[in-house]
Amino acid sequence: MKVLTVCGLGQGTSLILKMNVESVLQSMGISGADVENTDVSSASSMNADFIITSQELSETLAGHSSTIIVVNNYFDEEEIKKALEPHVS
Repeated sequence: MKVLTVCGLGQGTSLILKMNVESVLQSMGISGADVENTDVSSASSMNADFIITSQELSETLAGHSSTIIVVNNYFDEEEIKKALEPHVS
């Protein structure tokens, strides 16, 4: 499973989201996921199973072949888990 965590610049916020997504996936018993943080421009040309980002940036990625998962609070692991569960369980 390939997952992209995306923010505007692909550095700080998406890295925090990446770490929290990895933690949530591990707590769900999912191992072997390749989670990568990046910026929205790069994400538009990358292949992944899932892209996790904010509502605002998800609109920029409309039409992308990946499943777009919206998370409002990148620090809230419970919200991240609720957003991921329908897609990965």
